Amino acid sequence: MAAVTAVGEPPAPTAASRPRGMHARRRRRLNAFRYVVFTVFGLFFLLPLLAMLRFSLEGTKLGTWSLTAWKDIASYQNTGIPPLLSSIEVTLELAVITSVVTLVLLVPTMIWIRLRVQWLERTVEFLCTLPLTIPAIVLVVGVGPIYNRIQHYSLSALMLFWIYVILALPYAYRALAAGLGAIDVKTLSEAARSLGASWFTVMVRVISPNMRQGILNALLLTFALVLGEFTIAFLLLYNNLQAELYAISRNTPNAGVIFSTSFAALCSPSCCC
Repeated sequence: MAAVTAVGEPPAPTAASRPRGMHARRRRRLNAFRYVVFTVFGLFFLLPLLAMLRFSLEGTKLGTWSLTAWKDIASYQNTGIPPLLSSIEVTLELAVITSVVTLVLLVPTMIWIRLRVQWLERTVEFLCTLPLTIPAIVLVVGVGPIYNRIQHYSLSALMLFWIYVILALPYAYRALAAGLGAIDVKTLSEAARSLGASWFTVMVRVISPNMRQGILNALLLTFALVLGEFTIAFLLLYNNLQAELYAISRNTPNAGVIFSTSFAALCSPSCCC
């Protein structure tokens, strides 16, 4: 029997409205949980950066502020240590070269495997993620004889990009795989091929622009890895930014330039990408 309500009496809430209200409350609780988690993790990453920035602005007297440490980045030089600016230039050049070589190696290879030889995907994934399981010291022992022979030709520290590409492979591969998996590669390639496009055009002008988010993520990860790498350059006796900062910390009590340069190195990948 249908329920009869008196004139002017509001209808009773239906069963469908109650679950809708429950879903709305759950959604609000979930959003609140997300905000709390993001805030906690944001403070976890931001507070050390703010502390580093604070120490880089410390003056000669306690409680004073100064930009001397930031000015010293371009002019700092201590006895027996190369200029800091030259190490920064070498590290930035290394980051650019490593990023370009990594993308040139991975992007066409991954697209071609996804389109033509999918049976190789697991093998390539294993090879690209293998450097994660190999400590940096083991890599140095393996490539040390090669770099010792290279050093006889008095080549610059830019030759480190070969081993940096190996270190960046796992991170770049994962970022590119996520970008490649977010698009329908097969449909895009078949549509382009049906219009007369070559395989080179398909990869460069059709698929690569659609995975630009994955490419940007791979660039960011590779750039950050090169800016923060210390072990390999130090053990192979090459001078990059991190090795230079370590040498400064051992030879001078001036810690302000270390904080300012480290803060700039940490913030530069996000600013560039």
